[in-house]
Amino acid sequence: MQGTRRRSIFTSRLVNTAEEGRAPRVIEDLRRAILSGDEPPGTLIPIDAVAAFFGVSQIPVREALKLLTGEGLVEHTPHVGYSVAKLTFAEFRELYDVRQALEASALRNAVRHASMVDDDAVTAAHACLAKAIAVGDERGYHEHSREFHMALIAPARMQRLLHMYEAAWNITEPARPMTRVTPEGRVLLHGEHDRMLAAFIARDAEALVTESAVHFEHLKEAIAGFRDDLEIFRPD
Repeated sequence: MQGTRRRSIFTSRLVNTAEEGRAPRVIEDLRRAILSGDEPPGTLIPIDAVAAFFGVSQIPVREALKLLTGEGLVEHTPHVGYSVAKLTFAEFRELYDVRQALEASALRNAVRHASMVDDDAVTAAHACLAKAIAVGDERGYHEHSREFHMALIAPARMQRLLHMYEAAWNITEPARPMTRVTPEGRVLLHGEHDRMLAAFIARDAEALVTESAVHFEHLKEAIAGFRDDLEIFRPD
């Protein structure tokens, strides 16, 4: 019964973003559904129902799921099918280590190349994040936290690194980790965002990288608070 419930939830939340008369954007829309966090880790993805939703055969759906498997967003279990990827906590935390290393490298280059336009983008993302915290908007906090970090590293001009950074972040998105941080934890993390913003605008690379390292240590402490949640993680 639980499998049936999950199937109905998955297809009911799919959105077809293709313009009328255009071919469905199967892989993009499946990826968007998974990254939204509305389909938690372990949710089954019924190929037949997805194909019916998009009005296509099962072939493009299978191709899309194979590509998403390669991105780490989907996993395939023989005799069961495809589902939203479910990690162990150790795997999940490792992705934060990966992001930390990539972010440190990107921030140094971002400061070197940043312009006032980039300052505006980072400041705007920071303001949206602050507003989400103030009104208790968990989804907004989750989304704008990502926007803020992405805005910080966008000026780096390191496209391959930025792609790897975003790919590592994507794999953790279905668990919506930032929605699980306590209100007190959000205030702590946002204080670090304040200092990261100030260092970025001052073009102080050393201060920015130092604040980023402190921030990631607190992020890893925050996610450790739900490491035993088997709705999110596979047993180690």
